[in-house]
Formats: sequence, structure tokens, C-alpha cells
Amino acid sequence: MNVRALAGHEEFGEAVRLQRLIWGFEELELLPVRLFVVASRIGGQVLGAFDGDRMAGFCLALPGIKPGGKLYLHSHMLGVLPEWRDAGVGKLLKLEQRRDALARGIELVEWTFDPFEAKNAYFNIQSLGAIVPRYVRNMYGVSTSPLHGGLPTDRCVAQWWITKPLAETEVVARVALPSEKTRESQEWLGHELEQHFDRGLAITGFERLGDTGTYLLSVWDSK
Repeated sequence: MNVRALAGHEEFGEAVRLQRLIWGFEELELLPVRLFVVASRIGGQVLGAFDGDRMAGFCLALPGIKPGGKLYLHSHMLGVLPEWRDAGVGKLLKLEQRRDALARGIELVEWTFDPFEAKNAYFNIQSLGAIVPRYVRNMYGVSTSPLHGGLPTDRCVAQWWITKPLAETEVVARVALPSEKTRESQEWLGHELEQHFDRGLAITGFERLGDTGTYLLSVWDSK
């Protein structure tokens, strides 16, 4: 598997096609070729994973500025075609994202994920070492993707501090994922996590058990 920066409108167009296949978005919600062009020219990242000549997955990140002027990358979208899932393609894309960011002196990469996706949570937190200090309700609005089930797009915000590995921390709270994703369970999970985040805690670990699991929270200071 070869991971590299995408080049040219044809490869950007292939990333748009992969969006349709992976998420099933309607045309209105597809990120267009024009955005990939802009991201590639303003300090973002447009990466692709290739099995021979075929694109198996892609990653799109945009440059951002935190209050106080801190630069970071917002990794907006990463997708892998079904036939390459569980083959480590997502991790290869994230590692290339990390390598490129480090080469440019960027120490923080941020993205969002659905807290009910236990496999994704484990990957982000346990495999990569990201922490989660925030929860955003209905971040993208109700989408046209069948994967989202017509529910609000509540999201955890992952922060990947790539210059400093996550140190072992004392777990002071646990939040178990509900067994089923419904509007009611979304509300419950959001309320539970927000209470802990308001106390200065962050998610620093995830214990996975099949399609569910438990979030582990600790005191966190990014300084």
C-alpha cells in the first residue's frame, strides 16, 4: 500500500467518488474537487492510499488557528473503501498525516468522530493516543448518509498531540456506551460526557468490548 499526497484534478475527483461509495451522501453534501484543490494549496493535507493504481482510501485536512494564534490541522474526512477495511489503511493514512505535520512543525491534529462507533473510538484513543476534551451536539446537522441513520451528528472532538506521547494517567471517571444508538441514548451520553468535560476531565482511554465499550476519563492539561 502506497500513501502519498494526491496530485491533480483527476485524483481529487476520485476522492469525491470514494465519498459517495463510503458514506452514500447525496450530491449536496459531497466535498467538491474545488475544496481538495484549495486544501492542497493553503497548507492542508490531501492524502491517498493506493493499492497499485487503485485508490483504497483518502484523508483531507485543513489548516486551523486556535484562540491565541496556535496553528493546527483539522482532519475533516478520512475514508477507506469496504474491501480494504481492517487492513490497516486508515492507520497508514494517519501516520503519513503525522509525518507531514511534524515535518512542518505542527504539533496538534484534531478531528471529530461518532462516540457510538466503538471500533473508531478504540483506534483514535488507544491506537493513536488521541484524547477527547469536548463534545459537540449535532455538529454537521442531520445528514443524508444512511450510515448516520437520520440522527443528529453528535461528535466527540479528538486531539492528537503528535509531539508528546500520551502519558499514563489516573482514571477518575468511566462512561459506558449504551448498547443501542437512539436519540435518547445520544442525549444521555452527551449529558454524561459534558458533565465530566466541564470538570476539566478528558477521555484518555477506551475499553472495547465488541461493538460497545467504556470511555475512561482523566484530568488533562494540554500545556
